[in-house]
Amino acid sequence: MELHSKKHFFEDLQDKAQKEISFGVYVHVPFCASTCDFCSFYQETPHRQDLLKYLQTIRTEFAPFSSDRPVETVFWGGGTPGLLPPSDIEFLGNAQLETLGVPLREWTVEMAPSTVKPDKLKVLKDLGVDRISLGVQSFQEEMLEALGRRQSPRQVLEAYDLIRSAGFQNVNIDLIFAVPNQTMEIWLRDLEKTRELAPDHVSTYCLTLEEDTALYLKLAKARHKMDPGREADFYERTWEVLHNMGLQQYEISNFSRPGMACLHNLNTWRMHEWIGFGPSASSQYMGRRFTNTANLDEWAQGLLEKKPVFTEDSELSSRGLALDTLIFGLRMNEGVDLFEIRERFPEFESFTVDPFLEGLVDEGLAESSGGRFSLTLKGRLLADRIGAELLGCNDI
Repeated sequence: MELHSKKHFFEDLQDKAQKEISFGVYVHVPFCASTCDFCSFYQETPHRQDLLKYLQTIRTEFAPFSSDRPVETVFWGGGTPGLLPPSDIEFLGNAQLETLGVPLREWTVEMAPSTVKPDKLKVLKDLGVDRISLGVQSFQEEMLEALGRRQSPRQVLEAYDLIRSAGFQNVNIDLIFAVPNQTMEIWLRDLEKTRELAPDHVSTYCLTLEEDTALYLKLAKARHKMDPGREADFYERTWEVLHNMGLQQYEISNFSRPGMACLHNLNTWRMHEWIGFGPSASSQYMGRRFTNTANLDEWAQGLLEKKPVFTEDSELSSRGLALDTLIFGLRMNEGVDLFEIRERFPEFESFTVDPFLEGLVDEGLAESSGGRFSLTLKGRLLADRIGAELLGCNDI
């Protein structure tokens, strides 16, 4: 996309903005002290010169964006946002607030346990951050080593206590299961420790092997194969245990206490709108999806020259957005309402997917009531397959 300036780009889009669509902001902080063996996200080693370049450039990226449209949610991800020293966290937060305003509903920051310090938490609290997502992955030393996670179980517990002591009342922890050599007994120990800590939200992810990660290469040499049956056992036991803890599943991998679901993620899964800032950050805005280059220098140079560099940039059709809304909606326990989708996307001809959804009901993979479809437990175990098959509805 040829753009003579990011300012004019955003102004043109804002002129056509639909005010009723929820609006979020994602800020990618691409720095990590070391790379976890399972991670495939874009990241950089935190040299001071690169940190300064990032901070100055992202302020430039924020600057042309008008705050006329209220931002409902903000999410800082990475990388490791908590790796920034307190003064840099304050700089980044103030740069965002000066142009985008205070988020109306939620502001989440991801932190690795080793980066959680009282002075950083105070800065985040003073800025208005109200939700911390702690990258635990496991409370077991052998599992942390298997994942290449540079933290100790003790650091995890100390970090959680510091976050609570700082006054944060909305805390998520991330956990990973189906790690090679992880037994159900080991996983249940993680879930028991979760019960003791009583977080407000838990995200549990089945390990996926991304190419070009250290873990993928390590397991490829060992000729390790994923076991869908084993993974299903982990899924079902996890859902049962977390339910008994009082955590409600609202999406395949996400559980929360009542009223504590992640609003930023809900905005994304419902195919509303968000702007991504920082290298490799993606956006969905006014019928377009575009992704910043995953290169700090290219990203910074493009903004300096007022010619932002995108690795992806495509126009979205109403039908395509409707299909994505359907696919991601089925991953949520609330399911999808075809009448609502048709009302929001008038061009969506749902009859092309009606037979498919009705087939899911016949197979016991979904339930239907008054035009609303939701997956059963059996269906949720096959959600990835169902999503892929829906994508195959080429004539939608």
